[in-house]
Amino acid sequence: MKKYYEERFKALRRLDERIAPLMEINDILEKMRDELRETISSALEVRILLLDPDAKRYTRPLQCILYDRPVNCLSCKRSRPVIQKALEERKAVLVPESDPIERDDGSLVKIGPEAAVPAFVGEDILVVLSVVGKPGTTFTHKDFLLIEDFSETARSVILRAKKHWEMTEEKIRISKMLTHLSPFVPLSVLDIVEKSPERLLQEKEKKDVTVLFLDLEDYTRLSTALPEMEVNQIVETMFSSFVDPIHRSNGDINETAGDGLMIIFKEGDVNTNAKNAVKAALDIHDMSREINKELASQRDPINVNMGINSGTALVGMTRFKGSLDTRMTYTASGPVTNAAARLADYAQGGDILIGEETKQLIDGLWPVYDVGLATLKGIDKPMRIFSLFKNTT
Repeated sequence: MKKYYEERFKALRRLDERIAPLMEINDILEKMRDELRETISSALEVRILLLDPDAKRYTRPLQCILYDRPVNCLSCKRSRPVIQKALEERKAVLVPESDPIERDDGSLVKIGPEAAVPAFVGEDILVVLSVVGKPGTTFTHKDFLLIEDFSETARSVILRAKKHWEMTEEKIRISKMLTHLSPFVPLSVLDIVEKSPERLLQEKEKKDVTVLFLDLEDYTRLSTALPEMEVNQIVETMFSSFVDPIHRSNGDINETAGDGLMIIFKEGDVNTNAKNAVKAALDIHDMSREINKELASQRDPINVNMGINSGTALVGMTRFKGSLDTRMTYTASGPVTNAAARLADYAQGGDILIGEETKQLIDGLWPVYDVGLATLKGIDKPMRIFSLFKNTT
């Protein structure tokens, strides 16, 4: 028994060491999932289902390794019988053998035991931690108690993340109230003015970045078919919903141009920038699908096409002088930016296209599908491009 308690203590201490340096809630949940998957030898996958209605505002679904493509884990997990039983009975549930996981292509992934442990805030279930076992294995009593330990840890982590999000939302609300005071200056420039005004005079510098462009498909058709006020409302609704996932992934919204956005990821190393850009793009894709569901009764879906490219760019202040004012922005310029914009133009049907440099930087983190060589406008040589989705039309 003493050895057993030592093992539980060491597992939780390792988890604490892994998550202590992290700030982003999804990074913490991923480390938690990795630790539990490594500690329980019979575990095939660990799934974390957040039931907080506001969860999609401060976190995102974790990608499940049981699938061969990015998948919204929330919809997958909630339909599992063991999850349903845990929610109905409001207690931990363990089944010795569970139904296979069916992928979209019809193939089945065999699994063994499946456990689901809910964690509460008052009378409400905040999170359900579920562990899927390998075929032919069993969960020991020690394994089950360890799952309960991690479920409570997940509860604490999520509550802290939600509190941080609520504080951030208040700051954003105040910031939006003040935005009308400087209509020609983007927030990135305001931040420089506030924290490091001397940077306004600095020359541009070369920096490794990843650039994400997004635009709304058939925006011209939309503009001619609907009143201007209604079009503006649709665009504002969609773009406003993208702000949270972009900020969560440390992206800087650099330019808006009617139907498009340019986002720069420049705060981390080359791999982190590329990873954050892809995370933001997948979040934006999910968010746009949710909005289209809400608009389904009124009009056809509005696809958000995206292009991502990585490389070295000239980063710094740019001034646009006009007859009435001088507008300043903090931007990245060069071939890497141009290629990202052209990839967004080339994408169709809500696709996310990435360049070869980005593909190499995220290799092994997400499934990537070779689209082939394409001649893009403004780029001399054919460019090999890749998609984050399979068989996108």
